[in-house]
Amino acid sequence: MNNRKISEDVYERFRKDVLKRDKKQCQMPGCKSKSRLQVHHIRTWASAASLRYETCNGITLCRSCHDSIKNKEKQYEKLFREIIDGKL
Repeated sequence: MNNRKISEDVYERFRKDVLKRDKKQCQMPGCKSKSRLQVHHIRTWASAASLRYETCNGITLCRSCHDSIKNKEKQYEKLFREIIDGKL
């Protein structure tokens, strides 16, 4: 098996685990959408290589909420961490 396939499999497991933990609904306060879901990295992919596939570094957001935090990820890090910590 090549490295690309392994990375895709690991990412897919990360994504499925985050969606399952979040009961397949957006975790942005006040939203709770269950459609067009995406998994957001709380600490960005680029800044936290060691956390890329850790479920505790992911949160489910609908596309609209995910788009709304683009370029503001650092501002939401504490809020998302609190939401996730409440689930662990």
